Amino acid sequence: MTLAAFLNLSGESAVVVGGGPVALRRARTLLSAGLRVRVVAPELHPDLAALCVGHDARPYRPGDVAGARVVVAATNSSEVNGAVTAEARAVGGLVNHAGDAMQGTLRFPAVTRRGGVEVALTTGRELPLLAQALAERIAGLLPSPEQVDAWAERREAALTRSGPEREAALAA
Repeated sequence: MTLAAFLNLSGESAVVVGGGPVALRRARTLLSAGLRVRVVAPELHPDLAALCVGHDARPYRPGDVAGARVVVAATNSSEVNGAVTAEARAVGGLVNHAGDAMQGTLRFPAVTRRGGVEVALTTGRELPLLAQALAERIAGLLPSPEQVDAWAERREAALTRSGPEREAALAA
């Protein structure tokens, strides 16, 4: 079972173990959420090297995830990914195992945003292309920024009322 949640981890530290395309995608996601990202990998994908991340240019070593709130195991070695995941779980970090989501405690959903509305979607299985396709379809259903602003104004106006008037205005 999973818990769907939106977490504010801005300013927290994250460690990504691996330097390839999957590590690049995860690092971008973490950076866009405001986390401070350190990558542990002997070599980095050129686009990952261009991001604002710390880099330990070496293979993973035990202790590398200490102090990280979020850990991503994204190497091409299931043995290394397993060791990273086990260490992160042992120290209470949220961990994404890029090769086997069931081993980790964190999954990265497909996300769509529009007008301040954010929808995150996962299939509950290893079907990221399906999740992304569904998120793209949902994007067309989301309200425009102007519609969200109008709803926010109506809510603010309703909150200035009292008693039954307030309840009626909020329900409208």
